[in-house]
Amino acid sequence: MSRVITDRRGRPISVIISVVLTICTLGYFLPWMIAALRGKSNAWPIFFFNLLLGWTVIGFVIALVLSVLPHQAVALRR
Repeated sequence: MSRVITDRRGRPISVIISVVLTICTLGYFLPWMIAALRGKSNAWPIFFFNLLLGWTVIGFVIALVLSVLPHQAVALRR
């Protein structure tokens, strides 16, 4: 049986911080929260992108799209 290894990471502290910050900022950090909840390996770069460019509608949408993209397959283990 083959097993696909992805870039998914478990970071419980990031998840808690992202949820609290998203609630406090009325949804501004929603892309980061989604990325953290999904275990994306690029959750912190999404945070900084959203922090710096999220105030523009285009920056927010790009950060949101980055957070919902599928995980990258890193290797296939047999």
